[in-house]
Amino acid sequence: MAKHHFRSGCSIARTLDIVGDKWTLLIVRDLLWHGKQTFQALESSAEGVPTNLLSDRLKRLVKWGLVRREAYQQHPVRYAYRLTDEGKALEPVLLQIMAFGHKHLGGGRYDPKTGRNFKATG
Repeated sequence: MAKHHFRSGCSIARTLDIVGDKWTLLIVRDLLWHGKQTFQALESSAEGVPTNLLSDRLKRLVKWGLVRREAYQQHPVRYAYRLTDEGKALEPVLLQIMAFGHKHLGGGRYDPKTGRNFKATG
């Protein structure tokens, strides 16, 4: 992982320095479970991340080694984004956040094993 000047020695604060903004974990979710690998596919996310923020977050994820960027077209150059093993290690975190939202906030649930969405209950 890239070197960085952290604001704190706390592991939680350091992790939040990387993934603690409004969009980053949603980008990881889309890369991990929804098969979105291009800027255009990520841009079409239901949450509607602004393009400047999407670009910034992808650059940050690449810098930190959570995502790798690979050219898939040369003229014009276009890139695919894929999670590294370090990025994939965020899956249990996403599952716990999803379980919390489902249980306490009435959010819908996604099963990454089957690719099925379940409606919110209650």
